[in-house]
Amino acid sequence: MAKILMKGNEAIAEAAIRAGCDCFFGYPITPQNEVPEYMAKHMPKSGGVFVQAESEVAAINMVYGAAGAGFRVMTSTSSPGMALKQEGISYLVGAELPSVIVNISRGGPGLGSIQPSQSDYFQVTRGGGNGDYRIVVFAPSSIQEAVDLTIKAFDLADYYRNPVILLGDGMIGQMMEPVEFNLSKKTNLPKKEWATTGTNGKRKPNIINSLALASEDLERHNYKLKKKYDEMEEKEVMHETYKMDDAEIVLVAYGTTSRITKNAIDSLRESGIKAGLIRPITLWPFPNKAFNEIPKTTKSILVVEMSMGQMIDDVKIANEGRLPIHFHGRPGGMIPSPEEIAEKAKEIVGGAK
Repeated sequence: MAKILMKGNEAIAEAAIRAGCDCFFGYPITPQNEVPEYMAKHMPKSGGVFVQAESEVAAINMVYGAAGAGFRVMTSTSSPGMALKQEGISYLVGAELPSVIVNISRGGPGLGSIQPSQSDYFQVTRGGGNGDYRIVVFAPSSIQEAVDLTIKAFDLADYYRNPVILLGDGMIGQMMEPVEFNLSKKTNLPKKEWATTGTNGKRKPNIINSLALASEDLERHNYKLKKKYDEMEEKEVMHETYKMDDAEIVLVAYGTTSRITKNAIDSLRESGIKAGLIRPITLWPFPNKAFNEIPKTTKSILVVEMSMGQMIDDVKIANEGRLPIHFHGRPGGMIPSPEEIAEKAKEIVGGAK
């Protein structure tokens, strides 16, 4: 299959269409605007529905309605818009409604900037909505990976009856790379017998709701949801390692920052410092077990992010106090360079060798 040169946002949109997305509801916000633009142009051609909602709040509630009717549905936004969707996301989880939510994040807090950032880590892994809930969160580092994970997100959403989040940053959304679209059809996806598709007089009406006034009922429901989260943690963890076999310092980075970090690692090894990388692909479930396999040669960990250091909490949990943890970050839309990452690593290990 020939590769196509595409911008990240447009590739994500095309991947969603090829994955069978029936409905898209969104609202403009930089740097993800090409997603709804592409959907507006191409969804009608595929027989799908595109609606530009009047707000992010309206968009996520439209997702709730279409997902409840059994359709494959997606919305996309950027950081402040994601904040507005949090209540609706909690409702989607509570009602067990599959959906795909794309967040091409930007600098914050508040309106912030339109530059790339990774400061939405807490927002997507901890959630701003109410209640005990979890969502699989994918963090692609390339446009090809964003395409593959978008397609996978629709299948996982249907399998678990739960939203799935694709978290990119402005670089993933705006840069161009060659991609190909490989569709592998899932055969084990459950039928949507719960959907509100009309009874035709042949069954009792399906009712979709996240309200449970009796505490005992809500507790049972939460335990039911917990079984799904446990299965996600067992089956859906994804990560990559790079030059880890003899690493004396392990760098941890995700998304596009991990690509910059790989360049820093290559530079460090040229100067005699044995550096390696753990790259979480799922931010939740976090790849805790990867930290159990860190070689005995490793003396320290360096976390690199385009933020003030939000992933550090998960690295600390995974590390279980075994190694000292350091941090290098650039917030507000600033992008760390390979040179500054390498300099930080040299500072930690005591200079080039």
